[in-house]
Amino acid sequence: MKETRDIIQKLPEPATEIERGFDPQIIGPSGRYPAYRDTYGQEGFQLLDYWRAVRKRLWLVVGIAVLATTLSAIYMARKPNIYRATSKIQVDLEQTNPDLVTNDRQRPLTNLDPSYFNTQLQLLNSDTLLRRVIKDHSLDTNREFQAELSGSSPSALRSILRSIGLSGNEPSSGSVSENGNSLNSSLVSAEEIEEAVRLAPYVDMIKRSMEVEPVREPRTTMKDTRLIDVSYRHTDPELAAFIVNSVGETFAMANQEQRTGTSRKTSDFLQERISDLQAEIRSDEIKLVELEKTEGILKTPGDQTIVLERLAGLNKDLLTAENERKTAEAEYNSVKGSPDRIKSLAEAESARFITERENFLIAFRSDTQKKVADLQAARSRLLVEFQESAPEIKEIDDQVASLERSLADATEKANKEIQTFRERTASTLLKVLETKYLRSKEKEDKIRASFNVQFEEAQGQNAGAVMLRLLQQNIETNKGFLDNLRRQQSSNDVASQGSDNNIRVAEYAIPPKQAVSPRRVTTVIGTLMLSTLFGIGLALFLEYLDDTIRSAEEIESLLQLPALAAIPALDSMPKRRLLLVGGSDKPDEGNAEVSELLIHADPRSSLAEAYRQLRTSILLSTAGHAPKSLLITSGLPAEGKTTTATNTAISLAQTGARVLLIDADMRRPRMHSVFGIGNNTGLSTLLSSTLVESEVLTTIKMDDRTKLNVLTSGPIPPNPAELIGSEQMANLLKIVQRHYTHVVVDSPPINSFTDGVLVASMVDGVILVVHSGRSSRQVVRRAKQILQDVGARIFGVVLNNIDIHSHDNYYYYQSYYDRNSYFSEDDPENIGK
Repeated sequence: MKETRDIIQKLPEPATEIERGFDPQIIGPSGRYPAYRDTYGQEGFQLLDYWRAVRKRLWLVVGIAVLATTLSAIYMARKPNIYRATSKIQVDLEQTNPDLVTNDRQRPLTNLDPSYFNTQLQLLNSDTLLRRVIKDHSLDTNREFQAELSGSSPSALRSILRSIGLSGNEPSSGSVSENGNSLNSSLVSAEEIEEAVRLAPYVDMIKRSMEVEPVREPRTTMKDTRLIDVSYRHTDPELAAFIVNSVGETFAMANQEQRTGTSRKTSDFLQERISDLQAEIRSDEIKLVELEKTEGILKTPGDQTIVLERLAGLNKDLLTAENERKTAEAEYNSVKGSPDRIKSLAEAESARFITERENFLIAFRSDTQKKVADLQAARSRLLVEFQESAPEIKEIDDQVASLERSLADATEKANKEIQTFRERTASTLLKVLETKYLRSKEKEDKIRASFNVQFEEAQGQNAGAVMLRLLQQNIETNKGFLDNLRRQQSSNDVASQGSDNNIRVAEYAIPPKQAVSPRRVTTVIGTLMLSTLFGIGLALFLEYLDDTIRSAEEIESLLQLPALAAIPALDSMPKRRLLLVGGSDKPDEGNAEVSELLIHADPRSSLAEAYRQLRTSILLSTAGHAPKSLLITSGLPAEGKTTTATNTAISLAQTGARVLLIDADMRRPRMHSVFGIGNNTGLSTLLSSTLVESEVLTTIKMDDRTKLNVLTSGPIPPNPAELIGSEQMANLLKIVQRHYTHVVVDSPPINSFTDGVLVASMVDGVILVVHSGRSSRQVVRRAKQILQDVGARIFGVVLNNIDIHSHDNYYYYQSYYDRNSYFSEDDPENIGK
């Protein structure tokens, strides 16, 4: 058998890849390790670390992505197609045809108000216009239109909030009738309020789906245009086009009615008054004919001429006052319950006043500019003869400055008047119409009273002549009013038909062929990307929360100690090889013994190769000679220290050296079970009595299979820590070191018991066993600190139970530990080697 020293001397140079895993020069004279270069800690998570973290939890990332993408695809598949129809509306400058001017309210004008276009944008989306569209086209009874309304019912959250009083309640129809008295006195009637409440859901639905945007021209410097895009979205493309076209046509029609000053109520009023006057004239003519037949032609006496003439004049005035009162009353009643009519009249008055001010400013500016031009021409002529400082030149300059100040003052005054006039409200206009009606009624009452007095005086003189005169006067007066009403009706008809509307539908919408939403492919792809990113983030977060040690790089970064070896897990070894070496096919029946004696049972296995690498690191751990005594321990139980100690001792014994394995774990001893030897005597019995060298050597037993000398723990004592820390233990180690090349000691976990800490101060070095995927960083760091506090010399760390098939270690360890496949597993000769 070869001695250990001979093996060390015969190691080839340069060393093999396994032997280069540990550099003996890293240990200083004091036995402490110098500061290990913490590349892992300095650079943090590198790209490779991110990749390993994601690979470790790849199924989590894939599961989240697949689940989210599937749900998104199902949701998008169930959503109906949405189509968008778009029409263009052209809003030109507001103008009036001068050929159709019939009164002072209709005159040529050009709308210079900069807010006019913005006002039209707001009116296009107003509730009043949308209610008119719904009523004119019976959208409230359209099934396809109502289907979307039923699908947009209030959300469950809004219903819950409303039930607990956190959301405003919807107004009920009863509230309108309860406040009927106050509503009747307001500008809006109760019927119109109820109609607005009934149509409110349909108006809201159109607003949600309709977009009104001004058209911009990107190709020119002037970006603004007078075009407006009106778009509407709906599941039915034909209905979408119909609604957006209806909105444009109704908007143009409403603008035309407002511009010409006509409406349905005005037309009905004129027609009604004409019919009444025609009927009244026919009735008076019939009465006149009958009166002439019965009374004959009456001669008016000379003394009665003044009375009859005065009566005729009063009758004419009474008819005029009565018609004025009826006209004022009709105007007041037509606007009293119609806010749209009030608004239309207010806008017309505002437009008329603004036009008057603007026309005045235009004329005044033109006249001022002409005068300034004349003065400038005169100044130029005078400059030929005089200097700039001449009195004649200064006089002209003063006149020019005076004209410019006058123009500025006039402009400021006109702007103030326009601003003041705009502040007039609809209520003010309604008050004006009411005052006009009351005054005309008061005037009629006064004239009627005078007429009654004069009529009684004339009746006593000549009743027949009076009646004849009155009928003739009534007929003449009513015919005059009839002609006037007919001219007004004709003028309004011509104006409404002949004037150009400055708002029109420039481009009608057609039913779209392709849907604009939902964007199924984009949404599903976006969901896939976002869910994948979320899964990756979750995987990295779980990796951040994982406090366990899984790789040699983490050991070197955390502890600044070398990783002496990485021992693969038994369940990651090829199953067939375990069966060939005597392992059991059933779990927990033979795997424990196989793992603890595998280096002897199957020296060609990857596990055995890992322990040989550990052996090489141990032999090279001290300069000049191999360590005599060695403690193998861990921070917590079940981290594999006993298995590591057993296989390490066997690997050292395979070199031909005399190796002693001491079971110093007198709390849970296992060495006697592993090697199948008795435990009646052992370490505890030796430490409890006087040490005799011959008795010590007799107590040590040899395992014939592994040629390993084993000192079991012996019976479990009541005070294991006191025995381990006694002088007897130090003397025992001195005795056995004289007879054995290497002494390997297995102790209890140092974080739980002090036994291992006491032994650490007696041996040449300590190896700390860390369980991959189980040992936490805090526990391992604490174990290192405990050993350093007692001055123990730590050779390094053994990373135990590594899963070489995991994503963390596959590329790092798999190629190395699978190289034993170079030997044929089917060759029986190779199994025993």
